[in-house]
Amino acid sequence: MDLSSGRAIETALQRVAELLAFAGERYAIVVIGGAALNLLGIVDRPTVDVDILAFREQRLGPPPDPLPVPLTRAIATVARDLSLDEHWMNGGPALQWQQGLPDGLEGRIQWRHYGPIERPDLGLDVGLVSRRDLIFFKLYAAADYATPRSVHYKDLIALSPTSNELSMAAEWIRPQNASPVFHGILAELVAYARKELGLT
Repeated sequence: MDLSSGRAIETALQRVAELLAFAGERYAIVVIGGAALNLLGIVDRPTVDVDILAFREQRLGPPPDPLPVPLTRAIATVARDLSLDEHWMNGGPALQWQQGLPDGLEGRIQWRHYGPIERPDLGLDVGLVSRRDLIFFKLYAAADYATPRSVHYKDLIALSPTSNELSMAAEWIRPQNASPVFHGILAELVAYARKELGLT
């Protein structure tokens, strides 16, 4: 079963939060990708996972590998109860920390709290990266897939980037992959997106 919509994602996150609260735990995660787009109301489409970019403790940092045991147990229980993939919540995007995040990302995160109303000190805080940062990540993912037919490119168009935002995203992406072939694909996708969006 997929996480079929923003509402389904909210339900899964709330169940994780309730299990964490029952265990006396609270974690703060930052998510990107299709889950973030759905939760922000930018798209309404199925996704298979919730991609964790970061954990917040005293400060923002990459998610631990493996994830903390109470969180892993909660994820597994929700996967079983909702017939989701066992890795439906994962720290896959953690590698982005080695290449760097868009400047100022942390200050643009929108935070939401999930968990029992009677215990606001426990549960799960979920940070959603901003539309601007999603443009950066989605253009990068679209260039990796090298086709305007990928879901990442479609998500990029749904974000309605301006010409300047596309330029800034491409400038951030280029140093992360030195391949001339990749740079060519990136330039082509930016040009394609500008044309599709009617930008000059």
